[in-house]
Amino acid sequence: MPLAVSLNDVGDLALAVFLIALGLGLFYAFFQLGELFHRLANLVRGTEREVLPVIAKVGGTVDRVNDQLLKVDTMSDSAVDAVESVDRAVRAVSYGVSTPVQKAVGLVTGLRFGAASLRVDRDWRAAVVEAKEAAVRREHDFVEELNRRGGTAEAAPGAAPGDAGSGTPPSV
Repeated sequence: MPLAVSLNDVGDLALAVFLIALGLGLFYAFFQLGELFHRLANLVRGTEREVLPVIAKVGGTVDRVNDQLLKVDTMSDSAVDAVESVDRAVRAVSYGVSTPVQKAVGLVTGLRFGAASLRVDRDWRAAVVEAKEAAVRREHDFVEELNRRGGTAEAAPGAAPGDAGSGTPPSV
């Protein structure tokens, strides 16, 4: 028997060689893909082992920071309350000091104006009226002076906001 090779036999042989090479190539590709998945799984496991405790620590740190912020908030509220208390105390002392001074200034001015008016006009009632008006004007001026300089005096009772006196007794 002669060795006769037909074209079909060559085609079959080429196809067999191609399929064997394709199978070996696919086997190698799948083997490499399996290695990649194995390394990826190890990376995920390592990340879980390393990152999850860090996340837990960060969560604890955030909780502690929030607790400290609450304490700071409480301290700042206390500081604001203390400042308000000091402000009220300073205002009370300022009012307690400025009111008697305001009345004394009004009294002295009233006495000066009344005495000057009595010397000039020799009329007791006119001198009393002049003294009262001068006292009210001077108290009002005193309050305005304090307010301009940052004091906290209130307007004198009976003083009209538009009243303005010169603060000097009438000329003799």
